Order: sequence, then structure tokens, then C-alpha cells
Amino acid sequence: MSSAPVENRKPPASSKEETELLSEVVKLLNRIDKASLPPELKENTKESLYRLNRSMRFGSYQAEYEKTARYIERIVSLPWNTRSEDKLDLVEAKKILDKNHYGLTDIKNRILEYLAVLKLRKEKEKSGVIKFSRSPVICLVGLPGTGKTSFAESVAEALGRKFVRIAMGGMSNALILRGQSKAIPEAEMGQVMKNLRRAGTKNPVLLLDEIDSTSEKAESDLMGVLLELLDPEQNFSFTDYYLDYPFDLSEVLFICSANQVGNITRAVADRLEVIIMPRYTDEDKIKIARDYILPKEFENVALEPSIVKFTDDVWPYIIKPFGYDIDVRSLQRTVNAILRKVARAYIEGRVKEVTISKTNLPEYLPSW
Repeated sequence: MSSAPVENRKPPASSKEETELLSEVVKLLNRIDKASLPPELKENTKESLYRLNRSMRFGSYQAEYEKTARYIERIVSLPWNTRSEDKLDLVEAKKILDKNHYGLTDIKNRILEYLAVLKLRKEKEKSGVIKFSRSPVICLVGLPGTGKTSFAESVAEALGRKFVRIAMGGMSNALILRGQSKAIPEAEMGQVMKNLRRAGTKNPVLLLDEIDSTSEKAESDLMGVLLELLDPEQNFSFTDYYLDYPFDLSEVLFICSANQVGNITRAVADRLEVIIMPRYTDEDKIKIARDYILPKEFENVALEPSIVKFTDDVWPYIIKPFGYDIDVRSLQRTVNAILRKVARAYIEGRVKEVTISKTNLPEYLPSW
């Protein structure tokens, strides 16, 4: 038997507070009606509001109302049917990847291959041949600071998708990913659903960062959740404990990163396409610092390139500022620190333009 509308179950208003609360319940019901929720979830949520309406007769509704309102606010803000349109221009995608990253030819080719397959699938979808496409799971493996996160961001930019990231390093509880039952006070959705909500689309690029660095005590449980997320036979009906309803993650492009593969369980590793990030030579680092990092850092510190020049022979000392190799992230910090010092000297009127050379480089290098 179908439940009667909330308005027909309206209890006698014994107080202003009760009347206002009833009005809020009606507003929640209207939000559910307007939201693009799965039919079953919509009916289940409406029924919880009807129960809330009945409990108002007994004066025990305030806590239940807050819990129900919080739940409804979260489910209606999830991207159940919202997706971004993929940019499937391989030439433009290659330009974006080349603009943001030096080298990495094999990895770039792998992304372009994925785009080509996605484009073919999209064309067949129009004729009803393929219902949906399943994304490969790329795992970028390399030392910290080798550009794994920034490359994942570039993939999102090349595809025209939103980018979100979940930091797995040190994660100590699988419920952080999976969420908690809404029966628990102050329960929350897990990080997967929170990031989809933040992205506003159901097909973002989602980076699971440092999946090899989770807490040992929770490693088994976390790897179990990862297995469900990354397995195309399971992720079309991923259930967050707070949501308590399956959500289709098959359109998400998952990318993983790791410092090493030894700490990843065999079952999860079988779902990954491992790509080793390269070790850059000194020549590579000079080109990265000069042609990729420097232009970005000019923008970050708002300095005009005409104010700071670098002699060609100074770059070997910038990539080894303390006499030893540094990673790409540290190289970026070094270039940024040099430009910051120039920016201060320029604002204070001590210089109008500077040429950084081997002679004066120590003045501009960071002191830490």
C-alpha cells in the first residue's frame, strides 16, 4: 500500500517549533521529488520522511529530523546522472600532455590509445552496439616527486574531465573509503562518494594516491575495498555504507599511484596496468626546469620573464643546488625560491632586472 503524502499526515500544530519543522519536512520532500535519484532510493527516502512525520506526534523527532535532513542533502547532491562530455581529439590531447610533461612517451601513448578506444566505443554507442565503456586502471609507479600526481591531472585536462584525488598514504580504516552506516551518529559518506560529489560528475578522473602506503593494520580491509573499486565486474554497483544504495562507478577513470608495487596485494595488482615512471638524466632535468617549470613559476610569483634571465651554464647547478640530485618536486621548489627572492628585491627597488649566473646563484638559492 502506498504511503499518503506528508501534507495528509500533518499532526495538530501544538507549537511554533512543530509547525516550522513540518514545513521543513515538506521542503525535503520537494527536494527529493525534484532530484534525479534512482526510483527505489527515492521511494525509500520518502518513506523515511513519512516515518519522521509520524514520530512528530510523539515529540521525538528533532534528532531524527537532523539525521534524515543530512542524509537527503548528501544524496541529492550526488551526480547520479551528471557526466562531463569527453574531449576525444587525440591531436589536442597530445598537445596538452606535451605541454605539461617532458618525455614520458610510453605513458602518453598509453593515454592516447585509451582515448582512441573510447572514441570508437562512443561512436558504436550511438548505434546501440555498446552500452557503456569500462576504463582501464593505470598505476603510475615511481619515487616521490617524479610527477605522478601532476600527470594524472594532465590526463583529466586532456580528457576534459574533472580531477579528484584520494590520499591513501597512512589510511588506517577502510570505512574512510567505504563510509559509515547512517545509523551511527555523525556518520559520513566515504571518500569515494565525497569526491564524486565534489567533482559534480559521475565520470571524473579519480587518483588513488600512494595505494602502497596504507597502514599495515588496515591493509587487508583497504585492499578489499580497492578490489571492488577497480574491478569492472564489481564497481558498477559500489555500495557506500552511508548511502546504503549501489552507485555506478564504471564510468570513473581510476588512476593509481605507488612508490613501489611490493606492498600491493596480488588480487589488486592483477587489476592494474603498471607503468614505471622514468628516472630523469641531468639533461632531462635541465630541460624540465628551463622549459616546463620556469614558465609556470613565473606565473605563480607574478614576475615578468623580462625581469629574470638565466645563463645557460647555471642550470647544472640549479638541478643540483646542494651538490646532489633532487627530484622534480624539489626542483620546482628551488626555482620558485629563486624567483621569490628576485620578486622581493624587485619590489623593494634593489633591482630592476637580474641575470642569474654561477657567480650570484648562491644569493638566490633557498637556505634550507
